[in-house]
Amino acid sequence: MTSKQFFFLLSFSFSACLFSQAEPLSEKAVISVITCGPGTELYSTFGHSAFRVQDSEKGIDWIYNYGTFNFNTPNFYGKFARGKLLYSLSKQRFENFLYAYELENRWVKEQLLNISSKEKNEIFTFLENNYKPQNRDYKYDFLMENCSTKIPEVLQASLGDELVYEDYLQDKDYSFRDLIQQNLIRNSWSSFGIDLALGAVIDREAGYLQYMFLPNYVFSQLEHTLLSGKPIVERDRTILDYQLQNRGNFFTTSPLFWFGLLFLFTVTITYIDLRNKVRSKVMDIILFFFTGIAGCLIVFLWFFTDHTATAINLNVLWAFPLNLVPLYYLLRGRKLPSWGASYLLGILILLAVTVFIWISGIQLFSPILAVILATLGLRYGFLLYHNQKIETTSK
Repeated sequence: MTSKQFFFLLSFSFSACLFSQAEPLSEKAVISVITCGPGTELYSTFGHSAFRVQDSEKGIDWIYNYGTFNFNTPNFYGKFARGKLLYSLSKQRFENFLYAYELENRWVKEQLLNISSKEKNEIFTFLENNYKPQNRDYKYDFLMENCSTKIPEVLQASLGDELVYEDYLQDKDYSFRDLIQQNLIRNSWSSFGIDLALGAVIDREAGYLQYMFLPNYVFSQLEHTLLSGKPIVERDRTILDYQLQNRGNFFTTSPLFWFGLLFLFTVTITYIDLRNKVRSKVMDIILFFFTGIAGCLIVFLWFFTDHTATAINLNVLWAFPLNLVPLYYLLRGRKLPSWGASYLLGILILLAVTVFIWISGIQLFSPILAVILATLGLRYGFLLYHNQKIETTSK
């Protein structure tokens, strides 16, 4: 390589380095945190958080959004189910971002940060560097790494130890499950599904800074955050003022209604079976099928995914995967093998253990589970009685 070529490459590399750096913001620049209200779909139930960077002199009004992902990712649904989907930082015009929330009638609030020009440029440079293709992707985690947790993460990385979060929730001792359920309607399929899929790990008490995996707690915490001894929020304002939408559901579509019907149906069928000294195979196929499939799903989420919130899920004690084994015999029209009575006694004991775990607070379950346990306990008890009676008769 000649000296001329060497200096050309050196100059080119230096120029590329300068070009890759974000051009500094002007003195008129404003940086704010955007908090968006919940939507009607499950994925939008918890709201959203993002950064906004405005600079009228530079013609900048950008939203930096850590909550985006690419639907065209190969094996998208498989990666999503296994907790391996990468989320990304995206950048878009604020007006386009806002329009999407107008269409969904969701409120949008803004907290303007009380920071110096140097600090604004620190945050802006951090965001621009994070937006580079090689940096923008990150491993999503529902509790620890999402669009909301990125807000304090970016502020801490940019502003350093001068940033102090005050503990304004000293009298609260919410668990992660409590915090999640604050955003859900208790007698809803989404609430029931969350309690079914997530394990005992979310029943531990969350530290006040960990509350910021939810956008509304990011908003509240920033109101109680100091930078160099002064409030970091200069002022807040409402950009879109929509009332929280009514997400209520009809009782006839709720899980309590349907599981209540299942319980009454089970009581009726079991009474008829007792009176006629028979066993209704269809009833048992339904119960063993759904508990077995639910148990397999729980085991999959616990052991075969990267989701941290689905670990140690003791719902598996009543939603028992091995229920698919007696289901096999029922579908083949056969009676349970010699181990049938022991198996039925075993799953009855597991139901009792589930109740103990619930009462002791090791894991909190959906209130609807009380109806499910009553249904299963009644039918398993009848099957044990019926099975023992058959064995006694055949001797």
